[in-house]
Amino acid sequence: MTTTQDHRYSEAAIEADPTVPAVHIWRDFAATPAQLMRAHTDPELFARWIGPSSLTTRIDHWDCRTLGSYRYVAERDGEEYAFRGTFPHVGEDKLVQTFTWEGMPDAIALETMTFEDLGDGITRLHGFSLCDSFEARDGMLASGMEVGIHEGYAKLDRLLADGVA
Repeated sequence: MTTTQDHRYSEAAIEADPTVPAVHIWRDFAATPAQLMRAHTDPELFARWIGPSSLTTRIDHWDCRTLGSYRYVAERDGEEYAFRGTFPHVGEDKLVQTFTWEGMPDAIALETMTFEDLGDGITRLHGFSLCDSFEARDGMLASGMEVGIHEGYAKLDRLLADGVA
């Protein structure tokens, strides 16, 4: 599960950690670390790219600072999916948040995202989602999350290319 700077992740690589109940996500972007941090911390920008293309996102609460919190709702055809959490740490190239789908309020993941400058205008996102059990982790992986990750990052690529992010 080691990565190298030589390998490029034009699509997200999603892997279950074999030793702890966690998921790793790697993805490279044509962007600076500051651009990716803004895409993850600016509520208007975040709502434009997060999740599958079939969903629209509404921000209900967003206080993205160390010890802040958030809640957003994704909607499709009258069905709503709410997510909430806290921001234990917001740094220049690292974001730590808790993440909960309100449909399973006891399943709280601790997520760390780092943004590594690889040079040549490329930044690597590494997401690490630590779940409270292997069952919760496997449920997360079985939820179809990869569709939201792949489609969401494709939307983010377009926003970056258009100079929006």
